[in-house]
Formats: sequence, structure tokens, C-alpha cells
Amino acid sequence: MSASISLPLWLAALAFVLAAALVLDRMLLPSVRWFLRRRVNKVVGELNARLHLKIQPFKLTKRQVLIDRLIFDPEVLAAVETRAAEEARPREALMADVGRWSREIVPAFNAYVYFRVGYWLARKLAQLLYRVRLGYADDRGLAEVDPEASVVFVMNHRSNMDYILVAYAAASRTALSYAVGEWARIWPLRALIRSMGAYFIRRSSGDPTYRRVLERYVAMATEAGVVQAVYPEGGLSRDGKLRPPRLGLLSYMLKARLGESDQQSRDLVFIPVGLNYDRVLEDRSLLRSLDAEAVRRSVGGAVATTLGFIGRNLWQMLRGRWYRFGYACVSFGTPLSLRAFAARQGIDFSSLDEDERRQQVEALGEMLMQAVGRVVPVLPVSLVASVFVQAGDQAISELELKSRAFELMAELAGRGIQTYVPRGDEDYAITVGLRLLVLRHLVIEEAGHFSAGVGDRPLLEYYANSIAHHFTGPAN
Repeated sequence: MSASISLPLWLAALAFVLAAALVLDRMLLPSVRWFLRRRVNKVVGELNARLHLKIQPFKLTKRQVLIDRLIFDPEVLAAVETRAAEEARPREALMADVGRWSREIVPAFNAYVYFRVGYWLARKLAQLLYRVRLGYADDRGLAEVDPEASVVFVMNHRSNMDYILVAYAAASRTALSYAVGEWARIWPLRALIRSMGAYFIRRSSGDPTYRRVLERYVAMATEAGVVQAVYPEGGLSRDGKLRPPRLGLLSYMLKARLGESDQQSRDLVFIPVGLNYDRVLEDRSLLRSLDAEAVRRSVGGAVATTLGFIGRNLWQMLRGRWYRFGYACVSFGTPLSLRAFAARQGIDFSSLDEDERRQQVEALGEMLMQAVGRVVPVLPVSLVASVFVQAGDQAISELELKSRAFELMAELAGRGIQTYVPRGDEDYAITVGLRLLVLRHLVIEEAGHFSAGVGDRPLLEYYANSIAHHFTGPAN
């Protein structure tokens, strides 16, 4: 009984590894998970004590549970059965697609990552690149939003910086859940973005089953009161103007089982958000995409351009010649209640037929885009660019420039539109806008007079277009 047994070295090593894995799985990992869960729950408790719009339990539900709910949602299963019958496709193959799409869509929200890591990164990056300012906020209207309502921030889309800027600006009120396009499905962005509550969508997918899976996820999140953020334009503005709304996600939200006619149900509240920048990082690339004759860049070419841009700015930083890209401003408008909209229209979305529903969704989408447009900030660069666009090829003195800019500001004020005036000094605001355009060589100074740079008029029009709707739309 006491005889020794000799084992090959490889077998002893294997036994050691298996024993270590067992100890790790049964003893250490549960303790670590308990510690992390306790830490996250503490963070959530602290945040919900100060946030007006709380973090809903839906966002804290285990991701696999949400994935299973989505895969086996009755409407998703019905769509699979219908398609399998119509196209004679195996049900198992369709369900495999549904599972893949569900895992792709459902986020893995982590409050600690969002408010500790994400907020810190967003604040540092936004303040590194811009002078971030709050333009306007209907504080009274925002304070009166029912904390139990399902809230949707509706925004114009100027730059990929929008995600960072709004998350930073709204962090004192709530945690946002974004719909993010295919561009973010790359390592390591994918894991970080998913942990911050964003869900991935395939904007160009026409697969009806995929659209049903996405529809049901959006409806589930809306029913649960998750605070969401959407861009009705469906993509970045390529010419600077507000784009017509694309109503897919909005329509999905309206299919949530909120019971619009039931006064005890959860209301759906839309908060208009307007964004603007003195410099959009992607401005030249966006304009280039409109040029049918421009040579299309490969992925490698786009990466090289981006790295070159970063390298030039880092070199300027090292030489002490780098300046921030001007002001970035965000404004929050008056909240709009779906229940109030339905009452004004005398409708109940749940009882409308398909054509009537489409008409009412379009009416709501137009109203929301108008509300967003009204709160898009007027910044120094967009104001000065408007002067040069109106001046055409004419060279003007600085005095004439300021006179024309003041006239535009007065016209905007008469229409109920506020211009963001840094330091409360209108003269300084015009000087700042002019300086930024001169630094980029979009405006050329010769003999004390200023004019648009040769070949750069499209960029000036791009920035002027960001506020062009203020001069043509209904007055506030």
C-alpha cells in the first residue's frame, strides 16, 4: 500500500494543470465574480441615487438571458416559420442566423465601464480636442420628464465625435444606449462599445428576418424604459445640412407595447439634441464622398490618411504650435411626449392600419427633426463661414465682416435662435471664427481684406449649411 507509483512527466504536468483549472473554476473565479458584482452593484446604487433617469434593470440583466429572450421572442419565431415556409429553407439554418444576429445586437452594459472608464475617456478626449460648451438646455422641461418614462435622445449627426460628446454631456443625467453602425465592429472597439450599452446594427441590411430581430430588440428595450439615443438622419451629414429623417428605429420604438391609450402605462418621451462644431474632424472626407469624380480610397488609404492626420497634430503639439479645434457645443431642447402627440392627433398607434401608421410615423419624424434643428447651436465658424458664402468672390475687410456677422446674429435673434457667444463678447466670437478659418487656409488675407480660399468654397458652404435651416425654417 505504501509503494510509490511513477508517472511520466507529461502526465504529471497534465494532472497539475487540470487541478489548477478546477481550483480556479470552483474557488477563485466565483470569488472574483462576487467581488466584481458587488462593486458594480455599489456603483449602480450610487449612480441611481443622483441620476434623474435611472439605470433600468433591463440593462443590468445578464446578456445571455436577453439573447435567449430575443431568439425565442414569439414575433421572431413567427417570422422564422413564415420565411421557412415561403422559401423552403431549413428552420434550423434560419434560427442559426437569428442566434448570430441576436448575439451581435444585444449589448453587455457595464455601469462601471460606462461611468468610470467611458466617461473619463470621453471627457478627456472631448476637452483635448475642443472647448466643450453647453449651448441651451430646457432645464425645466428636462426636470419634469417622468423618471419612469422611456426616454429617447434624438440628435443630428455631424461627426463620429457625437457619440463621445453627448455621452459626456448627458452623463450627469443618465446612461445612453446607442445604435452603432458596422464601422465599430472591429477589435478592440467592439468590446468597449458593447460594454457601454451600445447595440450594433446593419444599416444596409434588407434581410426581413434580421429587421424583425432588430425591431424586437429595440421594442424590448423601449418597453423596459432603457434610455436610448438615435440619429434620425441615419448617417453623417455629408454636405453639412440636416438630412431628412429615416424612420426605421423610430417605427420600431413605436411598436413597443407601451399602451399609448392607457394612462397608467409608460410614456415615450423624445428629447431633441442639437450638436455643432467649429471643426468637424471628417469634413474633407465627407465632402469627398459627394464628388462622383473623386478616386475612392481603399481601407488602407483611409487608415493612412487618418494616421497622417493624427501624426501631424501630434507633431504640432510637440512643437507647441497645436490649437484645439475651436468650440463643440450641445443643446438640449424641450422634451416631446408621444402620449401628448397621440392626443393632439387623436390617434392610438396600436389601432392604426399600416398606411395610417406610416403617415403618423412620418409626421412624428418630421416634427422631431424640426425640434432638433431648432436647437442646433450657432458657433463662431459657422457664422463667419455664412458671411463668406454670402460674399461670394468679394474680398471684405475685417470691419465689414463683423458688420455682416452682427446683422446675421440680429436676424437669428429675431427668429428666436441663440448664437453661442464665447465670453459673452460678440466681437471676440467673430474674431475666433475668422482666426480658425485663416489657420486652416479656408480664408485668405491679402492687404487687410479677407476672401474665400481658392478651391475651399465647398468647405465654407459645409460649415454655413450647418445653420442654414435657421434662416429658412419657422421662427422659434
